[in-house]
Amino acid sequence: MTTIDRRTFLAAAAGVAAGAALGKGAVAAEAGKPRWKRAFMLGGLTKGPALPTFQLLKEAGFEGVELISPNEFDLDELLAARDKTGLLIHGVSGGLHWQKPLSDPDPQVVEAGMAAIRQEFLDCKAYGGTTVLVVPAVVNKKVSYRQAYERSQANIRKLIPLAEQSGVKIAVEEVWNKFLLSPVEFARYIDEFQSPTVGAYFDVGNVVEFGYPEEWIHELGHRILKIHIKEYAKPKRFDYPLGEGEIDWSAVRQALIDVGYEGWITAEVGLGDLEAMKDVVKRMSRLLQIG
Repeated sequence: MTTIDRRTFLAAAAGVAAGAALGKGAVAAEAGKPRWKRAFMLGGLTKGPALPTFQLLKEAGFEGVELISPNEFDLDELLAARDKTGLLIHGVSGGLHWQKPLSDPDPQVVEAGMAAIRQEFLDCKAYGGTTVLVVPAVVNKKVSYRQAYERSQANIRKLIPLAEQSGVKIAVEEVWNKFLLSPVEFARYIDEFQSPTVGAYFDVGNVVEFGYPEEWIHELGHRILKIHIKEYAKPKRFDYPLGEGEIDWSAVRQALIDVGYEGWITAEVGLGDLEAMKDVVKRMSRLLQIG
């Protein structure tokens, strides 16, 4: 594994312009049609070689990927795979926010979580990405909802200066952590930071159990930095192909258009062979009319 230190982080510039150019609000619409890019969440790939997987996803029709961080990739090999395939690394998702949540009552656990996020900033910058996905808190028997709210905000505020220095944004995700359970609250949570560096990473599939994705999109609006998609239906929950569950994809698409979202739409589904990945691209293109 190549560890990215602060000096490398400050010096890293390769790919940044390309990644930023495809960030939210920076992608030009063509003839009034929203400009969305298809990406794949590589949650199971944390060490190299990256090239075979990148080549597979590129051939399938994806334009970008999101990686887990911290990870065991060799930086040079990873960047070479990125550059050879043209598959952009648009951001990273934290890999330790469940085990080391920012809401934990143990200061040592919190510091381990903070250290991981700081490394995620460095990794994301080096890859040319624009966002770090952060699950902000976990509510459980030892952490109340209010404690999760206050602790996570206090600790994210400590991270904002480094995020600003890096040019990387903190993208808070709603997930099955018994926290941020309504779109109104999620919007308020983001607004209370009073910082353009903190926004929302909206996962369409995660809210179907207790809400309507299109309503969340309308409420979050300009706060949305990135989008994750997966299907949802009972009884198997997320174990359905895109378009074969309960989600009203036409309503989701229209809501994204209504709020002016422009940027990455990342499939968070299982990695398969070339035909399986082509099918995911085809479904994304059909459901959201991505040209």
